Amino acid sequence: MSVKTIVYKGDNVVLIDQTKLPIKEEYAVCKTYKDVGKAIKNMLIRGAPAIGVAAAMGVALGAQSIKTTDFDKFVKEIDKICDHLAGTRPTAVNLFWAIDRMKKLIDDNNTKSVAQLKKILKAESKRVLEEDISICKQIGQKSAKLIKNGDTILTHCNAGALATGGYGTALGVVRAAHEAKKKVHVFADETRPFLQGARLTAWELMKDKIPVTLITDNMAGYFMQQGMIDKIVVGADRIASNGDAANKIGTYSLAVLAKEHKIPFYVAAPISTIDFAAKNGDDIPIEERDVKEVSHVFGKRVASDNIEIRNPAFDVTPNKYITAIITEKGVIEKPNKKKVMALKP
Repeated sequence: MSVKTIVYKGDNVVLIDQTKLPIKEEYAVCKTYKDVGKAIKNMLIRGAPAIGVAAAMGVALGAQSIKTTDFDKFVKEIDKICDHLAGTRPTAVNLFWAIDRMKKLIDDNNTKSVAQLKKILKAESKRVLEEDISICKQIGQKSAKLIKNGDTILTHCNAGALATGGYGTALGVVRAAHEAKKKVHVFADETRPFLQGARLTAWELMKDKIPVTLITDNMAGYFMQQGMIDKIVVGADRIASNGDAANKIGTYSLAVLAKEHKIPFYVAAPISTIDFAAKNGDDIPIEERDVKEVSHVFGKRVASDNIEIRNPAFDVTPNKYITAIITEKGVIEKPNKKKVMALKP
């Protein structure tokens, strides 16, 4: 897709404001690491890999404004920046992976001057972006045998170019099939309450001229029952070491329905999304977001005043419902602890 999700441009981090899509294509200019943190927290940028890129760029951006030339003082300021960014969203493990990567880079270059470290961090954040795009394309390539000509694929939320550095995980699988001249059709469910499927996935696919049909979330079972869905491909925000996968709320329901209808259910994600320290899905923190996302639609209240509301942003799909996890290193069929831990760097 020609639209850039996020770039480090000059002295700023520039990202497309995904809260305005598909009505407007506007870009937010982040001049400080706090601007980046706000963009992550308020979902101007979202999707685990994209959040990881943003976090790396946020650390690099914050480093540029540190005044001291003393290494130890510089590290203390970096720690403050990292803590701020780490507090934005709890579920997407790529956020913490990217922060740890930037911290390790400083440790590995502790003999360099602060001025040198600032350049190294900026270059590394750009490398994180480039690597993400490459990894997503590899995920697409590894999925080649799974997607057949004529397949209709159901996806949930947005795991496309907008959720990554620029190619996509779940939609990377779709894009790779499309680029291989396979005739594929996508059913994108709307993904309440933030409507990432309706606003983002459908928009991306239309831009790339990939056939797409938009449905509401509660229509998915009907189309499975009618035999109109061949595969389900979703992304992930965190995968536990046993293969349990946290993704946008509603994913678990699709996985259970897929099992009932004998439809393959695939999770596409980079290895950086695997939390090797999490034993299973119970160890994955689930973010609860503002209840206004449920009570209001585009700023207009649609629910009664004072009604009790819950708004978990993610759910966990147990590994028994996952046909395979597609990573840049290959396809893990019937994921379990032994197979997932074998991917640990």
